[in-house]
Amino acid sequence: MVTKRKGRRIALFVAAISALVVVIGFGVQNRCAAESGNDYESIELFTDVLKIVQKNYVEEVDTKKLVYGAINGMLSSLDPHSSFMPPDMYKEMKIETKGSFGGRGIEITVKDGYLTVISPIEDTPAFRAGIKSGDQIHKIEDKLTKDMTIFDAVKHMRGPKGSKITITIMREGFNKPKEFTLVRDIIQVKSVKFKSLDNGYGYVRIAQFQEKTDEDLIKALKALKVENGGSLKGLILDMRNDPGGLLDQAVRVADHFIADGELIVYTEGRDPDSKMRFTSRKGNKELGYPMVILINGGSASASEIVAGALQDHNRAVIL
Repeated sequence: MVTKRKGRRIALFVAAISALVVVIGFGVQNRCAAESGNDYESIELFTDVLKIVQKNYVEEVDTKKLVYGAINGMLSSLDPHSSFMPPDMYKEMKIETKGSFGGRGIEITVKDGYLTVISPIEDTPAFRAGIKSGDQIHKIEDKLTKDMTIFDAVKHMRGPKGSKITITIMREGFNKPKEFTLVRDIIQVKSVKFKSLDNGYGYVRIAQFQEKTDEDLIKALKALKVENGGSLKGLILDMRNDPGGLLDQAVRVADHFIADGELIVYTEGRDPDSKMRFTSRKGNKELGYPMVILINGGSASASEIVAGALQDHNRAVIL
């Protein structure tokens, strides 16, 4: 049963919200009518609404949260790969490219309003728990994640080493979402692994494109040649579930396997400075043996650049 006092509070809350809607509508009505597409007018409109919310909303608001939410809303209207990276998230990303960081070992994006796994990183809590590429994260602990930003998801999943976190996953083939428990750990990602196969063939695994991936690849190829009498008969380059990483490292990796002067990748944009072409340079090349590249749905970004470049130049067969 709703008490009179509680009913009065609800009525006051609804009245305050209604008043705010009226105030916002009245405050921006003239500006919307006069708006001519000028960027400054649009910014002024946003500022007007922000001030009205700050002054009239029924509860005190966090201005930074409002601004970040507005920015994320703007970018989400572009495409699934455009998002805002606040300073602390950018700092974490910089740490991850060095190969050692605290966390769950999971790369995520937003797709159709849901947090979606790009790929779990090998030998990490997410990988060991059975998280797979394409999984939708419906809950983090008791928090629903529909329309949650990546920034907020990362905040909710952070925690001390050894602590547990439960995420609820929906996967193709599941009748209903299932819970997975991860144990947080310090993630040590070894970018490049390798081993010799039978009869002079080599295998190289690139898990992620980090600051020293190119250096590690050079060392791996040298070691494989030594183990196989000075040369290779063929190479398997495994980039399955590789979520990508640094563009310059993708270019350098592809450079080893493509003849001098060939196009590796180019970038396009409205700004002339964003139009760049990356071509292979002169140097020691790995051209004397056939290659097979392994990719899957968890391969993205830098790994797709390498695979695409080698395929376009008939340097490797893609599987």
